[in-house]
Amino acid sequence: MRIVVLGTGMIGTTIVSELAKFESVESVTAVDVRQESIDKCLEITDNPKVFGKTASLSTLEDFIEILTEADVAVGCLPHSLSLTAVKAAIASRCHLVDLVGSMFQEKMELHTQAQEAGVTIIPGCGVAPGITNFLAARGIEMMDKADEAVLICGGIPRWPVPPLWYQIVFRLESVLGLYTKPAYAIKNGEIVELPALSGLEPLTFPYPVGDCEAVITDAHSTAFTLKGKVKNLTEKTIRYPGHWEKMKVLKELGFLDKEPFEMDGITTTPAKLSEKILALKLIGGSNEDVTVVRVEVDGMKDGHHKKVTWEMVDLYDCERNITSMAKTTALPAALAAKWIAERKIIETGVVPIETIIVKKRFDPFVAELDELGIHIKFKE
Repeated sequence: MRIVVLGTGMIGTTIVSELAKFESVESVTAVDVRQESIDKCLEITDNPKVFGKTASLSTLEDFIEILTEADVAVGCLPHSLSLTAVKAAIASRCHLVDLVGSMFQEKMELHTQAQEAGVTIIPGCGVAPGITNFLAARGIEMMDKADEAVLICGGIPRWPVPPLWYQIVFRLESVLGLYTKPAYAIKNGEIVELPALSGLEPLTFPYPVGDCEAVITDAHSTAFTLKGKVKNLTEKTIRYPGHWEKMKVLKELGFLDKEPFEMDGITTTPAKLSEKILALKLIGGSNEDVTVVRVEVDGMKDGHHKKVTWEMVDLYDCERNITSMAKTTALPAALAAKWIAERKIIETGVVPIETIIVKKRFDPFVAELDELGIHIKFKE
């Protein structure tokens, strides 16, 4: 199989590197708008199966030109380009694994077109959305009646420093989007929208994390795909204590708004201005980070109350020399692309990961993630 990776940042480069190691992958083409980013990717991967190609990636035609000669693509792109990539994959008859989980309803509108084209489109296939999704789906299917599913995730510094006790582990634009948009959830069997940064609660994770705080954030596709299978479902994001209070103040004061305004003859938005300022405060004490996941599902089984929990505490990957967030986001996507290449995933259409990695596929997929270095513990 010939695979194209769209975007060669840290996550894209990690995906390129991992894909090139798989026997079922014939070649990997790393695509980016910047030649210097491609050159760095080729240097890091150092594999004869990997090739580089520059492309503008701004129009549907740009994407189609790249994808026409590929069998599978992995999208590591800004949210604004994700839907275009999906449309191009369908037009090119190229399977697509996409890291971006936003605009799920718009993508689902393309489900029939994708089926007719015979392609698999997997949206939101990273750590969250991604790993959290199929863990929740597995927990729900283990119950006779599922009452509640809680999906918790967070990428946090190994060595937090004030004032925000956080450092950038993926695009700051995406982080602020998570903080500002209403969160889809399931409440009493119905899909609801909850306010951003609501539901603050304390949590504790094993060493080296300790005490944290969580707020409700968007559950992405699971609010739609798991409706009717569980009574209540929420997704939560964790940070160290104090972070959410400061971000809520910024939000209330309008610093995260996206309405344009003019200042000294320059038009910008409060969010863009805040990004520039916050980026200087979110460098962190080192590159080391921690990614935590906890998925809990409560329900009834054989007439008795049952609760299942999956938990992951993942540290900076010194072997690969990449952040934990890059690893735990990249490897599920690389593995999903590999499974498409090996025809272990054959469903067509827009098929979220929680509809695929269930039943007999669940244990093998988790086992392969474990072999790649993502270790998820289960407790019943």
